[in-house]
Amino acid sequence: MESNVENLNGAERIARERARQIEEEGFAAEHDDQHENGELAQAAACYAIPPHCSNAPSWPLSSPYKKHLLSRLRQLEISGAFAAAEIDRLLRLVRRESRESREN
Repeated sequence: MESNVENLNGAERIARERARQIEEEGFAAEHDDQHENGELAQAAACYAIPPHCSNAPSWPLSSPYKKHLLSRLRQLEISGAFAAAEIDRLLRLVRRESRESREN
């Protein structure tokens, strides 16, 4: 993956991070579908909340939480990628439920 992100806008940076999560960490649909209790949305919230806020939710995943090591921009890229993963997971669920209801 290209390392130069200077000219990318926010949506492009989030898409780039989501692609990295899938390609490098194996966080594809099959993995994400296992998080049925809002863990991906909670992870997004953990990274989105500014570091100085004390009311951040607890980290819901088994992967390491390294927000404190990252720039604010990088935190928001990761947050957006987790949010996109949750949206995709919910869309798959809705489609699957719709398909199943048509079959019954």
